[in-house]
Formats: sequence, C-alpha cells, structure tokens
Amino acid sequence: MAAGNPVKSLQDEATCSICLQYFTVPVTLECGHNFCRPCISQCWEGPNTATSCPQCRVAVQQRNIRLNRQLANVADLVKQLSLQAPKGEGEDGVCGEHQEALKLFCEEDHASICLVCHLSQAHRAHRVVPIQEAAQEYKEKFQAWMNTLGEEREKLLRHKTVGECRSQEYLKHTQIERQKIMSEFQQLWQFLVEQERLLLAQLEMLDQVILKIQNDNVSKLSAQISHLSELIQEIEGKCQKPASKFLQDIRSTLIRCQMGKFQPPEAISPELEGQVIGFSMKTTALWETLSKFKDTLNKGIRGVNMQTVNVTLDPDTAHPHLVLSEGGKSVRWEYIRQRLPDNLERFDTVPCVLGREGFTSGRHYWEVEVRGGQRWAVGVARGSVSRKGEISLSPKAGIWAVRMCGVQFWALTWPEDTPLPLHQAPSRIRVCLDCDRGQVTFIDAGAEVPIFTYPPGSIPGDIIRPWFWVWTKSQLRLCP
Repeated sequence: MAAGNPVKSLQDEATCSICLQYFTVPVTLECGHNFCRPCISQCWEGPNTATSCPQCRVAVQQRNIRLNRQLANVADLVKQLSLQAPKGEGEDGVCGEHQEALKLFCEEDHASICLVCHLSQAHRAHRVVPIQEAAQEYKEKFQAWMNTLGEEREKLLRHKTVGECRSQEYLKHTQIERQKIMSEFQQLWQFLVEQERLLLAQLEMLDQVILKIQNDNVSKLSAQISHLSELIQEIEGKCQKPASKFLQDIRSTLIRCQMGKFQPPEAISPELEGQVIGFSMKTTALWETLSKFKDTLNKGIRGVNMQTVNVTLDPDTAHPHLVLSEGGKSVRWEYIRQRLPDNLERFDTVPCVLGREGFTSGRHYWEVEVRGGQRWAVGVARGSVSRKGEISLSPKAGIWAVRMCGVQFWALTWPEDTPLPLHQAPSRIRVCLDCDRGQVTFIDAGAEVPIFTYPPGSIPGDIIRPWFWVWTKSQLRLCP
C-alpha cells in the first residue's frame, strides 16, 4: 500500500478490478482474488467461456466460489468514508473549501479535514486525530481483517483437501467391496452349479435303479397274471365237463392250483430306501440353507442405502376412467368416464397415472398392494413419458414395469414381454429404484422373493416417477 495517500490506497483495495466500482456482493475465488458476483458471472457467460480468474488466469470451479462478507463490510465502510469526505477534497491532500492541507481526521464523520475545518462549527465538538495516526490505525484494522480473511480461506482450503481425501478413501473402499462381492458371488455360483450337477447325477442313478426294479417286477407280475389266466380258463372249461371226464387227472389239476398262488414282487431294498431318504434329507438341508441365504440377501439388498418413499398419486396425470382416493394413496378403474380438464400432463387413452414424486439420484423403494382385478401393472416411467394417444407399454416408450394380464404375469421388455416364473401374481409388490445404477428391481414383498430385475444401465439419466396401469375392476393401493 502506498504511503503517500493511504485513503486512495484503501479505496483501491475496496474496488472491483472489473467494474472499477466499490465491491457489490464480493466473492472470493480459489486463487484468492475478489470480484463482484455480478461481474464475475458476466465474465463467465457463454458456453465456450473458460471459468478462470480474470486477474491471474488460474482455472477455478464455480461451485467453490465463496461469498466474502468481511470484504463486503469493508467496502461499505470505505464507501461511507468517500461519501462523507469534504466537498472539493482533492487527491493532493488539500481541503477543497479552505485550500489548507488535510492534516486531521474526524473520527465521528470519518472524514479528512484541515485545521480551519476543525475550528468550524461542523467539527469543533468532534474528536479528531492527526491524519497519519488515523491512517495507521485503519491500516492496522484492515490488516487484521485481511489476516482473518486469509485464515478463513486457509481453513476452507484445508476442509476441501480433507474432504477430497476422504472421498477418495471411500471410493477405494467401495471398489474393494465391489470386487469382493463379485468374487464371492462367482464362487457361490460355481458352488451351486457343481451341487446341481452332483445332485442331478445322483438322482439319475436312483432313477435307473428304481426303474430296473420296477421293470423286473412288472415282467414277473405279467408272467404270473398270464399263467393264472390260463389256469382259470382251464378250470372253467373242466367244470363244464361231465363228472367222469371232470374227475380225470384231477390230482394234477389240484397240484397246479396250489402252485398258482400269487408270488409277491421283489421289494425295494433297505439300502435303496436309505439312499432315497438320505438324498431327500440332503436336498431339504440345502433348500433350507439357500432359503436363509436368500432371505438375508433380500433384506441386505433392501437395506443398502434404500430410502423408503411415501409415494402419492398425481391427479393431474390420471386417466379419466381412473378414480383416486382423497389422499392419493389408491386408484381404481371405473366404467364411467369422469369430466376432467384435458391438460398436457393427463393420460387420455391408456389408463395410467404417475406418482407425484420424481427421482434423479439415490436409491428408493415403495410397496404397492393389489386389491382385486387381473389387469394391472406397477413400475416406473420417465417423467417425460408420452401422455397422449396410444402408448407402447415397454422400455422403448420409457416404461419399466411388471404386468398382470388375465392369468399371465409379465415383465415389460422389448420387443416382446418376458413371462415371469411365478405360480401366482403377488398381492404386494416392492419396487426398488436405483437411479445411480439405472436399475429397477421388483420383489414379492409377501414372500420376500425377487420377481424381476432390469439390468444396470436400463434406466436413462432422467427424472423417474412411479407409474401405474389399472383396468377393469382392478385396484392398487400404495402401502404406508
């Protein structure tokens, strides 16, 4: 700061280098330089404008701009000093009214004055000090302010560095966990494939032994049945003959009848029965283990940063045949078409309705209960999904859902729907939306069984909203 005119130097310090006026809403860049927020915003206007400091040309990030409240206070003080300075005060330190040197400083008016001004009525009762002493005092004050601002800047820089380091550590940790999960699931998959091969091979061996015993028994029983049939036919014919002929060779016939008793087939050996029972016990234990693992996995999937969402239905999007409850928690189809305003948001052909909530990031889930009817669908859709005219219920049109149609349960895929291997449609469905991975999963909330998952990257980076399709006597209710 120049020693010749400290007031002028102070004014320069409180002046923006872009507009050459006192700071208005001053902000501090990463490099430490200060500018008016409107000035720096105007400098960075335009798509091809680089966000760099106009003074030192160092590249900066707009999100790291900080409002400098202390400098704003300093600029206001300097502005007040300038406004309260005596009229006609020249830059050479001469009083414009008395043409005397400005040797004194009025602390009440914050103005430089000459000796004549001090003796005048305007300043006679005011406390004045030599101008050099006042300048030195304010220099020290502003230096203290500058030191404080510098310390605050250093604190923010340290916080920034620490935050970046922590973020990198967390990212490294998630990468390690990702590799661990992939490895563990690969080993689990290989184990399950090997178990499947071994169990199916054992079942094949048991099938062969059982079929051999069955075939042998069938052959023996067939031979006995044929022999007995012949003997019965022979006795029937003999009984119809006269007594003299009937009693001929009667001894041989009696012996043959006694020898024609039923011979039981070979029973399944205790060893084979033990193998079947043991195999059943082995598979039962395996199913119980897999069931516990599946339950644990489902709970884990649902609990990993999944936030429960209190979804409500948006009446502005509901088709005129859909009737919403007062709280927007349920929807049903009615034959009578309602008279509703045909706004741009409303579905006018396909009986659909969207949830009010829209998601662009994070992991969220909600549950839907099915109450009657066999024609409904539950899922998510792009916020910009088409509302007018015929709509293709498919991911190509921006809809990802599972659908019940009659007695068939499907997942909306493209170009054809995918049938879901469920014995019956679930009565309660959990929709799990992962915006960060672009994925949505449907779970049978009653049985805690996965229904269908759209793979990562299926959902584009757009606003995603809950979506519902209801038709003919069907009703859906959002669970609390």
